[in-house]
Amino acid sequence: MNLVIVESPTKAKTISKFLGRGYKIMSSFGHVRDLPEDKLGIDIENNFKPEYVIPSKSKKVISSLKKESKKSERVILATDEDREGESISWHLEQILNLRNPQRIAFHEITKPAIEEALSNPRKIDMNLVNAQQARRILDRIVGYKLSPFLWKKVARRLSAGRVQSVAVRLIVEREREIEKFIQEQYWTITALLSKDQKEFEALLFKKDKKVIPKMGIKTEKQADEIIKELKDSEYMVEKVEKKETKKNPLPPFTTSTLQQEASKRLRFPAKMTMSIAQRLYEKGLITYHRTDSLNLSNQSLFTVKKFIEERYGKNYWPGFFKKYKAKGKVQEAHEAIRPAHIERTPDKIKEDKNSQRLYELIWRRFTACQMAPAVFDSQSYDIKAKNYAFRATGQTLKFEGFLKVYQMSFEEKDLPALRKGDILNIIKLSPLKHLTQPPPRYNEASLIKALEENGIGRPSTYAPIISTIQDRNYIEKDKDKRFSPTEIGTVVNDLLVEHFPEIVDVKFTAEMEQDLDKIAQAEKDWVKICRDFYAPFEKNLKKKYKEVSKKDITEKPTEKICPKCGSPLVERLGKFGRFYACSAFPKCRYTESLKENILGIKCPKCIKGEILEKRTKRGKLFYGCSRFPKCDFALWDKPTGKKCPICDSLLTETKRKQVKCSNKDCQYNKKMAK
Repeated sequence: MNLVIVESPTKAKTISKFLGRGYKIMSSFGHVRDLPEDKLGIDIENNFKPEYVIPSKSKKVISSLKKESKKSERVILATDEDREGESISWHLEQILNLRNPQRIAFHEITKPAIEEALSNPRKIDMNLVNAQQARRILDRIVGYKLSPFLWKKVARRLSAGRVQSVAVRLIVEREREIEKFIQEQYWTITALLSKDQKEFEALLFKKDKKVIPKMGIKTEKQADEIIKELKDSEYMVEKVEKKETKKNPLPPFTTSTLQQEASKRLRFPAKMTMSIAQRLYEKGLITYHRTDSLNLSNQSLFTVKKFIEERYGKNYWPGFFKKYKAKGKVQEAHEAIRPAHIERTPDKIKEDKNSQRLYELIWRRFTACQMAPAVFDSQSYDIKAKNYAFRATGQTLKFEGFLKVYQMSFEEKDLPALRKGDILNIIKLSPLKHLTQPPPRYNEASLIKALEENGIGRPSTYAPIISTIQDRNYIEKDKDKRFSPTEIGTVVNDLLVEHFPEIVDVKFTAEMEQDLDKIAQAEKDWVKICRDFYAPFEKNLKKKYKEVSKKDITEKPTEKICPKCGSPLVERLGKFGRFYACSAFPKCRYTESLKENILGIKCPKCIKGEILEKRTKRGKLFYGCSRFPKCDFALWDKPTGKKCPICDSLLTETKRKQVKCSNKDCQYNKKMAK
C-alpha cells in the first residue's frame, strides 16, 4: 500500500478518483506544526532555531497518519507546490519520522498531471522550506517584539507586522495626499457640427498650430474670449485619417490579477476570492491558484486552439499561440491560473453561485487570451476654424474577436463620411467647466495592485494582509468600498515611520521579499538574512523604549474636571478612538465619551443614559447606552431618533439606508420589506 498525504480533504477526495487500489489518500488538514502562540518561540542565540509545536487540533490527525505511515510501503507527500506546501511536507517528514519520503507536486489535479508527478518524484526542497521559515521567523520577530512596544506607548491589543504595517502606510499617505489636494478648475470647448444633417462633436485642441494643454484654458473668461474669436468662423476639414485598429486580449490570470478583477467585476473581497479559488483547485476545476507566472503548458495551448476553432470559428484563433511573460523574477515552471479542462464550460459545472461566477471569470479570461484581437474601424478629423483646430474621433467595431468571450468596455462612435476640404455647419460652441480630482482612496483591487507594483508581500499574502489590517481597526471601508485610515491606524503609522523607518519602508520591505526569493533559489543563507535584520532592529527597539513617551502620543489636556475625584480630565487615545479619562489613572478609572460620539438620543431601556457610538474589541461599530454596564442596551444599526409607529421602539437605519424597527418581532419590519 502507498500512502499519499495532501493538506486538504477536498483535494484528497479529488485525487482518489485518479489513483487505483494500491493507494490510500489522507489529509493533514493544513499545517501540522507552527510556532507557539504564547511566546516568541525562536532561539535567537542558536541561529534563530524555531521551536515548533503541534497544535491540539492536529494531534488526532498526526496519530492517524503515524499509524498509517508505518504500515505503508512508501509515503508520498503531495502538498501544494509553493513554499507553504513544501514546508507542510517537511514538517510531516519530521513529525512522522519518515525515511526518504517521495515528494511530488503538480500544477493541476488531473489524471495526466498526477501520473506525471508520480513518475518523477523528488526530495523535499529545503531551499523552499528555509525561505518559508525565514518569512515566518521575521514576521514573528516583528510581531512579538514590536507589538508590546505599541501596547506600552499607545494602547493595549495593538499589533505591528512586517508587511501589514507597510500596507497601512500606503493608505495613510494616500489619505494625506487627498487632504492636501487643492482643487483647480479648467475649461474645454466643444463644437457641435453637422454635415448632410448628421451631427457630431469635435473638441478644441490647437491654437496657432500648438496643442492646448489639458489645463490650458483656466478661466471662464478665457473660454468666452475664444468663443467670441470663433464667431462667424468657417469650419473646414483640414485632415482626414482612417485606419484599422486592434485591441488585444489580456493575459491569463495570476493570483494578483485574479484578485483585482474579481474585486472589480464580482465585488468579491480578496479573502473570498482565494477561498473559492482554493476549492476550485482542490476539485480539479482550475490549475494552482497561487502563482505569479503567465506561462501556459503546450498541452493547454493546443487544447484551447482546437476548442476556439470548433466553438467560434477558425477566424477567432489568431494563427499562432500567444505567449505572455510576467514582469520581474517569477517561477516560470509554474503556470498561470486557467481551467484544468477547457471543455468544461461554465454551464457544465455544478457549484455554488459564487464558485460558478469565479470559475466563469477564469475560464473566459484564459479562453480569450488565445483568441484573435478585436478589430475597429477608426476615424479622426482635424477641423480648422481661423487659427484654431478641433478634432473629432470615432470608432466602430468591425470584428469582435476575443470580446465575444471576455467583455471589456469600449465606446463606439460613428462619424459622418467626410473629405478634406469639406465645409461644415456649426450648430453651437459649448464651454465646459472641469474640476481636477484628488487621487482616489484605495479599494481592494487598487491596493493589491500597489502592493504588487511595490514588491510588497507575495500573491498569496495580499488577502490576509488586507483582512488583518481591517480586523485590527487600522483601516476601514467607506460606503464606496474604499479604504481610509482610522485615527489609531494613523497614530501607529506615524509612530513607526518616525521611530522604526525600515519596518514601514516600501523599498526595504521589497528588498526583503527579494532576499526571501534568493533563499528559495539557494542564493542566500536564511540565518544570515535573519541575523542582519535582527541586530539593528533589537538595538533600535531598546533605544526607543527609553526615548518615546506615551503621553506625548496619546494624551491631550482639557479644561474638564473628573466628577469622581476632581482631577483634570485628559483626552486619551484608545484602540477604538478618543475618549475622556481621568489624569489620576490608575487611582481613578473614570472615563467619558467624547461629545462627537454622543448621538443625542435617550436610551429607551433605562431612560437615564444616552446612545453612544461604540466599538467591539475587534473594532466593529455598534450603538450602546452611556451607562454601561448598569444598562446593557445595544444595537448594531444606527438609531434614527424616531419611534416605530407600531410598537414605539427606536427606528434604525441599516448600512443599505433601509429604515427598520429595533424590535425584531415588530410587524413594521415586514410591512417595510413589502
